[in-house]
Amino acid sequence: MRAKGMGANVTVTEVDYVKAIEAVMDGFRVMKLEDAMSFADIIITVTGNLNVVDEKHIRLAKDGVMIANSGHFNDEINIDALERLSVSKRTVRDFVEEYTLKDGRRVYLLAEGRLLNLAAAEGHPAVVMDMSFANQALGAEYLVRNAHNMEKKVYVLPTELDQEIARLKLESMGISIDELTEEQKAYLSSWQSGT
Repeated sequence: MRAKGMGANVTVTEVDYVKAIEAVMDGFRVMKLEDAMSFADIIITVTGNLNVVDEKHIRLAKDGVMIANSGHFNDEINIDALERLSVSKRTVRDFVEEYTLKDGRRVYLLAEGRLLNLAAAEGHPAVVMDMSFANQALGAEYLVRNAHNMEKKVYVLPTELDQEIARLKLESMGISIDELTEEQKAYLSSWQSGT
């Protein structure tokens, strides 16, 4: 959704019927990975499964495709098959290896097929970390103020804290949003109308 929101033409490949229909209903193009390989510029696996991008997919890959894994370990991309299909391999920059296939097409493997967000991370941007730290700080404050009423277990932070963090972040960005009127709040909490 983030890539689509930034203007990318995103295609979803899926093995779960419910998730596939959800993606369709969210406006994504959905198809088999084999069908997407001929036009995909970037492929990112997020499955936690084995050989999601397998030899048959690599054989169909568009020249210059970048392949990355953000799902689990380095098992999602069949790197052994990529190496077998290649005549050469070189590092073009940190975390980017270029494999030249026997027919001259190039495949770029990111972060050696390991979890891209961990293996090749250069740190989260401040725009993300400030919200994370705010969440931690307000969560700690909430625990201190309410410890006497709490059991020893894992708690989900109250929605109000997330709302306040989001409100403050939007305000710092100069973004205003609409607010519900008291009448609208009463309506949403009652659900009397129309029944």
